[in-house]
Amino acid sequence: ATAVGTPSFAFQNLLPNLSFSPPKPSTTGAVELENQLLSAIESVDRLDNSDEISSLVSQLESSASIPRPAISPSVYGRWRLLQTTNADTASPIQRKAVDTTKFDIFQDIVFAEDDAEKLLVRQIVKFSDTNELCVDALASTSAFPLEELTDRERTGKILGLNILGVSLVGEEAVEDPDRPDSRIRFVFDEGKFDFGGFNIPYPVPFRNPLFRDAVKGWIDITYLSDRVRISRGNKGTTFILKKED
Repeated sequence: ATAVGTPSFAFQNLLPNLSFSPPKPSTTGAVELENQLLSAIESVDRLDNSDEISSLVSQLESSASIPRPAISPSVYGRWRLLQTTNADTASPIQRKAVDTTKFDIFQDIVFAEDDAEKLLVRQIVKFSDTNELCVDALASTSAFPLEELTDRERTGKILGLNILGVSLVGEEAVEDPDRPDSRIRFVFDEGKFDFGGFNIPYPVPFRNPLFRDAVKGWIDITYLSDRVRISRGNKGTTFILKKED
């Protein structure tokens, strides 16, 4: 499905929790920490998680940032993945894509063109200007709730094997009450490899009822500015992303 970046201004005015957002914090300290983090990431590979990077992430997560980030207008758009803790709990396909640091990876938080209330989280791996992997997930927040997205029930292991990734569930997956509206829930729905217009379906039956619980997930946004987003996923992975212009 083709998507657009943000809902129209008129549509946002119908949503009190979006149109009446608190002012965005802007502190010199947080900006300087962001600068240090971006500089530290430039000198390493995408999976090299140094003590310096971990420390800066922790400091930013403790800093003031945009409140209620999962429903803030600032969260919408295209984000480039800069750094990730490639957790062993990720699926083999996900680990392979992230390991290949020569490919650009993006995460789009957008709205479907045919439905202004359908929120999508789109994962894109760019192999070249014309070749890419695109995986769409239906998303849910308090502003755009999706009835299907109930809490995930199982870890995702199949016969004890990590095939689709291993998720936190139950008490380990409870939202942080001190970070309201920081979680975006999602369920993967469809994907494809696009080789210059020749499409090959992604090799996971996302819509099969047997797999539907296993392809649910969430990201908790632990820091958000107009430039940098830090998120922690349901598989224990930390993501550092930068907003694309």
